[in-house]
Amino acid sequence: MALQIKEPLKYLEKNIPDLQRLGALYMSLGTLEELRQQVVDVALDRAFLAEPLPADAGAFEARVAEGRARLNLIAQEVARTVGAVLAEYAAASRKLKDSRPPKDVADDISAQLQRLVGKRFVADTPYLQLQQLPRYLKAVTLRLDKLKAEPARDAARMAEARLCEARWLKRVVELKGRRDARLDEYRWLMEELRVSLFAQELRTPQPVSGKRLDKAWAQLSG
Repeated sequence: MALQIKEPLKYLEKNIPDLQRLGALYMSLGTLEELRQQVVDVALDRAFLAEPLPADAGAFEARVAEGRARLNLIAQEVARTVGAVLAEYAAASRKLKDSRPPKDVADDISAQLQRLVGKRFVADTPYLQLQQLPRYLKAVTLRLDKLKAEPARDAARMAEARLCEARWLKRVVELKGRRDARLDEYRWLMEELRVSLFAQELRTPQPVSGKRLDKAWAQLSG
């Protein structure tokens, strides 16, 4: 697909909205070029690679024409989403540093931040979840805001969240890099659980609790 749209692609690579600002926010994770390439890759994927893929020359040409027409709009949407993620990531990282929570809380939050926003978070996070990352990161900031007033409550909720995460992590290690779609679903349920536990005011798309994750795990392991 990219080979068919060389000129529009060159234009896009040079005109990703707000890229310099995004690059500055991304600096602790990687380079501006790495970020640019991820945004372009996700835009190409969303513009051209919807299932089912074209199966003959006519369908291929139609898909190229259709994708070319909306590529820039899609890239703008991807860049806006990435900007929101990076802004909330910066706010959560700053709050973590400034509030100096107890070591177990700091370690827990640091692990969550690394899980959510790694060097390749744009390309590696499914797009529906990428759009939810700002909410997950905002929940981290709200948790730190409440921590001093409610340390015992935070500790109890952290224990519940980590219980659900320990079995997920064990299974990920056992799979040695192999993917399991049901395990991926469970992984995002874990993030929704953290929103529900630490920042209820941000709401979750559906009710979520430790019991619900236990049930999901039982189905996954069955």
